[in-house]
Amino acid sequence: MVKWLSGTLFGRLGRRGWAIQRIGRALRLFLPMTSDAIRGRYRPVPWAAFGWMGLALAYLISPLDLIPDFLFIIGLVDDVVIVGWLLTRVDRHLAAYRVWKDLSPEA
Repeated sequence: MVKWLSGTLFGRLGRRGWAIQRIGRALRLFLPMTSDAIRGRYRPVPWAAFGWMGLALAYLISPLDLIPDFLFIIGLVDDVVIVGWLLTRVDRHLAAYRVWKDLSPEA
């Protein structure tokens, strides 16, 4: 059962490589963007990106989950899916920052 579930999960993740790429990109760019915004080098401040990141962090540290974490694999998968979805929203709001930094869309 666990082998089938992990095989199915990894297979689906492999087909959704674009989402994983966007999540990684959001995580790589958020802190430099925050630093640039605080120092006044980057305007306008993407408040929506801060909001989505705040929601992602709040969901991660909150004891409330859609599926409780004591249901080990399924409980953790819902955290990954929801936080991943929120981070793709962060990435969407960092597009202007990528242009400002003269980064390629894949960076």
